[in-house]
Amino acid sequence: MWKPLEPGSSPVDWCESNYNISPSIAEFTNTLSNGIFLLLPPVLMHLFKDYGRFVNPGIHVIWVLLMVVGISSAYFHATLSLAGQLLDELTILWVYMAGFGMFLPRRYFPPLARNNRKRFSVMVIIPTVIATVLSTFYPAINAFALMILGIPAVVFMVLELKRTTSARVYRLGVRCGAVWVLAVTCWLNDRLFCDTWLNWNFPYLHALWHILIFIAGYTAAVLFAYFSVKDERPQTSPMLKYWPRDDFELGIPYVTIKCYMKVDRNLSI
Repeated sequence: MWKPLEPGSSPVDWCESNYNISPSIAEFTNTLSNGIFLLLPPVLMHLFKDYGRFVNPGIHVIWVLLMVVGISSAYFHATLSLAGQLLDELTILWVYMAGFGMFLPRRYFPPLARNNRKRFSVMVIIPTVIATVLSTFYPAINAFALMILGIPAVVFMVLELKRTTSARVYRLGVRCGAVWVLAVTCWLNDRLFCDTWLNWNFPYLHALWHILIFIAGYTAAVLFAYFSVKDERPQTSPMLKYWPRDDFELGIPYVTIKCYMKVDRNLSI
């Protein structure tokens, strides 16, 4: 009963040496690299406060779930327990499905959804709950689900970027795709060519994966939040901006709503 909670009970072990730096943390660098999942979401919550207030408060669910992913992943890499592995994989699954339910353009809805986002969200939640329950008995199911879910996410991103007329949005999409490819490359190299990287004294590619996949993931959420407003509320004039300086496109991207900015300014006057 308690075996899944035992350290080392997971069949998955990454390239970084175990307990090499700390006697209580199995993979120190892999654990520490999850800190980005805890540091940036509060900033994004602040930047998206107007979006959440005037358009869709559900956007903050994405940021909270990303924090949960970071906590779960840190627990997994610190203990290498089966329970940690399942938590890590399941929270990623829920981030995926929350994004699909919230941001998938209506033109891609299946006929059963009847162009209704609430109905579509229910259709998304049901298989996610089923996969969550089944994964506790058959962990391989969750890994399979995560692999296939990445494909439609990339496809929908490409389709939406082809439709955009904003050069700024397109550039961000290209950067998001490039970071995602680099992240997957790090993951594959750590998994398949560990001996080579150990010979080069650099078993830290999975830690880089954490950082890069977070950047790609939150950037994708920003882009789909923009596409969602553009499709469903074009009159609100969504704007893609950057923090701390809007002219520095390597900063933190976020979406603000131009018409509501004007309303708030008039009310304050």
